[in-house]
Amino acid sequence: MTEEEIGHAIIGAAMKVHSAVGPGLLESAYETCLIYELEKTHIGVRSQVSVPIRYEALTIENGYRLDLLVAGLLS
Repeated sequence: MTEEEIGHAIIGAAMKVHSAVGPGLLESAYETCLIYELEKTHIGVRSQVSVPIRYEALTIENGYRLDLLVAGLLS
């Protein structure tokens, strides 16, 4: 899939989830539903991925956390 196709799949899945469950849920509920939808399309998705931050000689292994990493490309 191209990055554009992946982007369209993400937006479509997010709209489907929001239409089905509506507003007002915790972010974690939407995240779980979105992961489920993306997995159904066989797009690789990982949640809560730690990303290190480097500052001069210092590395902080869990300096940042991505909500979702989709197809290894988008967050």
